[in-house]
Amino acid sequence: MAEKLERATFSAGCFWCVEAVFQRLKGVKSAVSGYAGGRKPNPTYEEVCSGKTGHIESIQITFNPHEITYEQLLDIFWHMHDPTSMDRQGSDAGEQYRSVIFVHDPKQKKTAEKSRAEVQKDLDKPIVTEIRPYTGFYKAEGYHQNYYNNNSGAPYCRLVIYPKLKKLNLE
Repeated sequence: MAEKLERATFSAGCFWCVEAVFQRLKGVKSAVSGYAGGRKPNPTYEEVCSGKTGHIESIQITFNPHEITYEQLLDIFWHMHDPTSMDRQGSDAGEQYRSVIFVHDPKQKKTAEKSRAEVQKDLDKPIVTEIRPYTGFYKAEGYHQNYYNNNSGAPYCRLVIYPKLKKLNLE
């Protein structure tokens, strides 16, 4: 019997960081870097960085819900970035770095809203993470895929991504 896989699409700052975190979770079959939420079909990285497409750096996760639940993915999402920071994660700033949960169906929407309300109870500042309907995903250029695994010695990976992985006990 074939496993039934589901999708989740998250934006939480630089997609290299988000991809590296979710790739390391048991039950995640793939984590793909790309762009979501914007107006322009098939945008390039340069176009997204210009701020004129409305797209956000995002990760599309394919997962087995019998090995890891959507709720567990959300828990990692909330703890891997600052959901109270508008359009910024660390030194990465701009609309393309905003925090968004793109929901694929009404069940994901309800689960994400409940999760956000629970996390908010433990925070002093308001969560700015948006919950939006999923409207499409465009895979980023090849050099963005698997970035941390292919470039772990690069300064950005050592100074930004590795500490996130260590904080979450994934490295």
